[in-house]
Formats: sequence, C-alpha cells, structure tokens
Amino acid sequence: MNANGTPDETAATTEENAAPTLAVVAQYVKDLSFEVPGAPAVYAAQQDSQPDITVNIDVKADPVEGDMYEVVLTIHAQCDVKETAAFVCELSYGGLFTVTGPQETLQPILLIECPRLLFPFARNIVADATRDGGFPPLMLAPVDFVGMFQNQLAQQAAAAQAEEA
Repeated sequence: MNANGTPDETAATTEENAAPTLAVVAQYVKDLSFEVPGAPAVYAAQQDSQPDITVNIDVKADPVEGDMYEVVLTIHAQCDVKETAAFVCELSYGGLFTVTGPQETLQPILLIECPRLLFPFARNIVADATRDGGFPPLMLAPVDFVGMFQNQLAQQAAAAQAEEA
C-alpha cells in the first residue's frame, strides 16, 4: 500500500519474482562406513611409503513433500599404500531443507547452497573417522560446488544432444 492507502503495484510481489528462501530443517549422518582392509600390516607399510588418497564427492537432491527437500552429500575416500587399500571411508551426510522461490532458482540452491552448508560437518566427520581409525585426519579441501553443478548441466546437455542425433 502506498501513502494514499491504495495498492502499490511496484511493491506487489508474487512467488515468481520473490527472493528465494532456504531453511535448514535437519542434518544427519545417513550412512557411515570406515574400513581398514589391510590391518595390521598397512600401519607398518605407511611408515616408509607415501599414501595415495582418492576422494570422490557427489550431491543428490530429492523432494520430500511440499517445499521440503532432502540433499545428500556423499563422500568416498580411499587411501592406498603400496597399491594396497589402507582405508576406505564412505559417508552419506544428509540435510532436510525448506526452499521457496522461483522454480529456476531451485536446482542451484539444492545442488550448490545446500551442499555448501553441509560440507563443513561432513568434512569433520571424515577427519574424525580417519583419525579414530589410526591414520592422520583426512582434511578435505574446499569443494567447488558451483563447478560441480556446471559440469552436471554440461553433461545433461551433451546427453540430450546425443539422444537427438
């Protein structure tokens, strides 16, 4: 309403042009696995060999109900010493989020902003699990979720072009 008490058309907003909102409802460990398949020999082998660590990260988002979505950040880390698995750590860390706003902002929020909020907690869990498993804590480097999202869009576009051809 303007000063005259009549509706102000410039102030009127709809869900289509309203700013998106994001709220964290819950965060949780969905699945955690830590294995040391070569114990105890691997502990001696790591004393004189450089470990080879591979980390893969994936993000999935699924609707739950209404404006609520589950986002799951999956981290798979494997450390090899002398081509033998020293440890394998797998974590699925989930978050339940309420997201409102224009439809075109939904996917970037779910696949960029939500994992950004979850990552520090997941990183800490992986570090604790590796430390508690008898290894130096695995401190994961920051993740470029924007780049991951852009790669996913490029892969989807390439797949769509391949289907058309």
